[in-house]
Parts: sequence; structure tokens; C-alpha cells
Amino acid sequence: MKIPLLDLQAQYQTIKPELDAVVAQVIATQQFILGPHVQACERAIAEYCGCAHAVGVSSGTDALLVALMAEGVGPGDEVITSPYTFFATAGSIARTGARPVFVDIDPATYNINPALIEAAVTPRTKVVMPVHLFGQMADMSPIVAVARRHNLVVIEDAAQAIGAEYEGRRAGTFGEYGCFSFFPSKNLGGFGDGGMVVTNDSARAAKLSALRMHGSTQKYYHELLGGNFRLDALQAAVVTVKLKHLDEWTAARQRNAARYERLFQAAGLLRKGVVVLPKTLATRHIFNQYVIRTPHRDELRAYLSEQGVGTEVYYPVPLHLQKCFAYLGYQPGAFPESECAARETLALPIYPELTDAQAEYVVDRIAAFFKNHQ
Repeated sequence: MKIPLLDLQAQYQTIKPELDAVVAQVIATQQFILGPHVQACERAIAEYCGCAHAVGVSSGTDALLVALMAEGVGPGDEVITSPYTFFATAGSIARTGARPVFVDIDPATYNINPALIEAAVTPRTKVVMPVHLFGQMADMSPIVAVARRHNLVVIEDAAQAIGAEYEGRRAGTFGEYGCFSFFPSKNLGGFGDGGMVVTNDSARAAKLSALRMHGSTQKYYHELLGGNFRLDALQAAVVTVKLKHLDEWTAARQRNAARYERLFQAAGLLRKGVVVLPKTLATRHIFNQYVIRTPHRDELRAYLSEQGVGTEVYYPVPLHLQKCFAYLGYQPGAFPESECAARETLALPIYPELTDAQAEYVVDRIAAFFKNHQ
């Protein structure tokens, strides 16, 4: 059996008429930059997240960057975040000239450990940037409490977590900003790059809107030094259509996760302790990824590839050990939980259209690997 890590074709076929119609509509208007489709997408995302404002931007990476720019983050400033995340988290910080300051993760959730944040705060700290990894929100109450004590801005990297909840509130609503990605592989993905920043602050929303247009609110007049961070109308139209189906897809991902747990339990892999499954600690885990861990990760991944099962490693090298961040001075062993996760985690197929037979095959092959490995 051939099972990809993600099957975007399967999703497309379920809503093909809706998507084809809206794409044709955008093409017919020949209005590709901002405009009514972007405005409609912004309204829909703001309502879905429970925020007052949403500003469409060109990618999840640019969502982080423009939020940092809106706060005037730059040389001499520090931003606290996790070293176990996609590169854009720390890359956006460094691009402003600020210094990423890493704090290790909670091994149960792979999200930043709130208990370690306060010790990393210095007089130069300006922002805390928690990441809601794999579709589960970070432990936001203590994070926000630390930020308030030290007068820090909170920018949520919610690129993998639209629709996730913590204590009944949606991702992106706890901080001053919530940043989302519409990269095609996300649970809510476009037909290319796209992103969104949400905020409850009208002044911040206005500043974000100006910054995405080269710092301009009136054509050819520039109050700020911004960039070209606009969301394409085509991507906005696609995202707006897909948003109507997001809760249905999330429920399917959650069912798939529950089915995996039953299958792993039935196979005896949990009793033997050879595989650790994801833990759901927040109110609503949306399972953008389904990540297991095992000390035999690399051998298991090679075996599954031979058996036709697609997997992915998120992320093989934590950010503090990336070559481009050598100047920060971190050494191996600085963040042991992040380094352990980088060695042991493996993402399995979890997309909504995954069938019973496919899930059973995945777990059967994993069970066969451990039987042979022993």
C-alpha cells in the first residue's frame, strides 16, 4: 500500500467545484492584489478566531516579521522563543536585527516550557513568541502572566494551529498578535503562500495594514518603512472557501488521532513503551501533524519508506544548532528536551481523508518493524 504523508489531491476532489468556481471568479475580475476577496477572507478569519481584526499577508513567515516590525523590534532587542520549531520563527526575529533567545520545550507537548521563560528575561527583552506546535496550543496563561509582569508583547506563532483552543479560546487571541500560515500543507492551506495576522487592537491592525503596503496608507506616501507583504486575492479566495470546511476536517483529524491510539494500544506498542503518542493537554488539539516518538526513529522511518508509508521529521536540527545561528553561542546540550525531540520524533499521515485501511496498515507496519527490531 502507498500512503503519502499528505494527500492534497484527495482534499481538492472533495470541494473541486467550489474551488474551481472561485478561482475562475478571481481570474475574471483580473483583480489580484488585495480587494474584496482579501477583505472577505480577513473578516472570515477574524470571526473564526474570535478576534476583532485580521490582516492578510504574503506568508506565515511575513506574518511574524510584520508583527515584529509593528512593535519596532530591532537591533539591541531580544525575543524569547522555542528552539524546536520551523526556521521562520527565529529567522523572522533575526531579520529585524533582534536576538533570538531560546527556552527549552515541555517534552509532553513540544511547546515552550512556561516555567523556564522568566529566567530568560533581561532588560533587552521586548517580545515573547510562543509557538503552537503540531496543532496544540502552548500553555498560554503562565506565558501571558510572565509577559504582563515584565511589560512584554506576546506574538503567537500559530502557523500550525488555526482553530486550536486553550481554556476555550482560539489560537491567536491571547497575545497582542496571532500569526497564521496558509502554506498548502497546513490544515487550512491555500494554492501557494499566504498568511494572516490577527489582533484585537485597532491601532495595531492599522499599522499592520500600512506595513504590508510599504508603510503606506495613501498611494505614493509612506509614513513607515514597510515591505511588500500583501495577501494575493487568489489565495484569499481559496482560503475563504476552505475555511467553511475546516471544522469538518479538524474533526476528521481528531478521529484519525483517536483511531491511531486504539490501533497502537491493540498492537501492544504502548504497553511495551517503544512508541510514545501525542498527548492532548490543551482544550482542542487540531492535529496539524500527528507526531510519535521513539529512540529508533531513523531506522523506523527508513523501514516505513520501504513499505510505502510517507513520514516526515519535524525538525531534525533544533534552531540553536543551525549553522546560521552559531553567532548566538549556544552549544549542544543547551536545550536537552529540544535536542531529544529532534532525534526521536516522527510525523505519520493524519490528513482528514485517511481511511481505516490506511491507518491500520501504518500501525501494522510499525508493529512489524518493532517485532523484527527486537
